[in-house]
Amino acid sequence: MTSLTTLNRRGPALVLYLHVTLVLVCAAVLTGVPDLVPITVFILPLFFASHYLGPRHLPWYLIFLLAVMLICVAQRQRADLRTSAGVVAVFFIAFIVLQASFRRSRLGVSGPRGESMLVDLRDRIMSQGMLPPLPAEWYAETALRSAGGTPFAGDFVVASRPGNGRRLDLVVVDVSGKGEDAGTRSLLLSGAFSGLLGALPPEEFLPAANDYLLRQEWEEGFATAIHLTLDLDAGDFVLRSAGHPPAVQLSAGAGRWVVHPAEGGTVLGVLEDADFPAVHGTMRRGDAMLLYTDGLVENRSRDIAMGIDRLQGQGERLLRSGMDDGARRLIDKLGSRNDDRALLLVHRR
Repeated sequence: MTSLTTLNRRGPALVLYLHVTLVLVCAAVLTGVPDLVPITVFILPLFFASHYLGPRHLPWYLIFLLAVMLICVAQRQRADLRTSAGVVAVFFIAFIVLQASFRRSRLGVSGPRGESMLVDLRDRIMSQGMLPPLPAEWYAETALRSAGGTPFAGDFVVASRPGNGRRLDLVVVDVSGKGEDAGTRSLLLSGAFSGLLGALPPEEFLPAANDYLLRQEWEEGFATAIHLTLDLDAGDFVLRSAGHPPAVQLSAGAGRWVVHPAEGGTVLGVLEDADFPAVHGTMRRGDAMLLYTDGLVENRSRDIAMGIDRLQGQGERLLRSGMDDGARRLIDKLGSRNDDRALLLVHRR
């Protein structure tokens, strides 16, 4: 344990020493064979430093590198145009690296480590929205697509089945903004909403989520959400909406789609003591339920009502062959590629 701790403490210093050695090696090679090696050889240690040195060491390292480069230039008998252009290029790249270092200083870690931390955070939080194991008679699937195809989106799903019992809670959320602009807020809210969903009774979830958003005091701190509470034994469900597009249910017995509008639901993060009325219903064998975000049914040329009609039509056509992988098939056919899209499919076999 002691040796491991010592290695962790020496890690940043060892990386710095290796980078300093690389600069000195470049200087030695440049001095030894000046006609064969260009001054731009210093771009190599610049590249590695931008990736592996933290913001505390990087500015001083850049000063050291540029000073060594200028000493090497001064030792040359003549400075031609090629050498001058190389010096300008190295200074320009060093300026860009320094700017990136200042942006990273708020995080306090080097580039790859900061990126890996962010990716790990995203994966850990998004894993909280994974659907829990369900009884054999139930099938559920989620599909998410972000604007521009980035891995960060403003739409997310959280799920909870307390104690693997008969109750299943599913929430689809649409955070204001889209793509990377909404990504940080989405990461924070998905973790918070997952904790609230598992800790509170169903009727208290949306009020608690609303209070949480109000406390953040974000300039664009609103979100829409729809919450489905499902009895896995009886098939009874309760829908509560916060300014979200209505759920759509396929009634297998009647062979038609039913829209479940939740009247009066207020967008989260706007009003205190907001009310979220409940809509009750039952899912019988063969029925399916679709929860989705507005990016799936709305775009500039089509309002949400027409989008819901199209969703029902595509659902009837695509899901006729089976519900398995139905969410992915539907989301690939519908919605705007310039907006985040989320779709949750629940089916009672």
